[in-house]
Amino acid sequence: MKWTRVSVVAAVVLSVTGTMASGEKPWIPEKGFVPDSATAIRIAVAVWIPLYGEKLIAGEKPYRATLRGDTWTVTGSIPDGFEGGAAIAELSKRDGRILRVIHEQ
Repeated sequence: MKWTRVSVVAAVVLSVTGTMASGEKPWIPEKGFVPDSATAIRIAVAVWIPLYGEKLIAGEKPYRATLRGDTWTVTGSIPDGFEGGAAIAELSKRDGRILRVIHEQ
């Protein structure tokens, strides 16, 4: 299941970048490929799981997504009483590119 999510994200990114490389103007949906917070969260989780493990990422629910300009910032949560950091992903609303992925310490 997790590879399916990653495959979908990869297919979208490759489709957009492949079209751009051929010189054609890519089709971009009016609201972008990442139109809402639910979509941003699904993409971020699909990227985080292979990097940090399903158990760690599942433990960071609930996830929050905020939009500033054309960039979604998705963060995990840290349970009360725990020290450490959470996963963070920044995504392009327009074309779905993964701009940055980190996990705070």
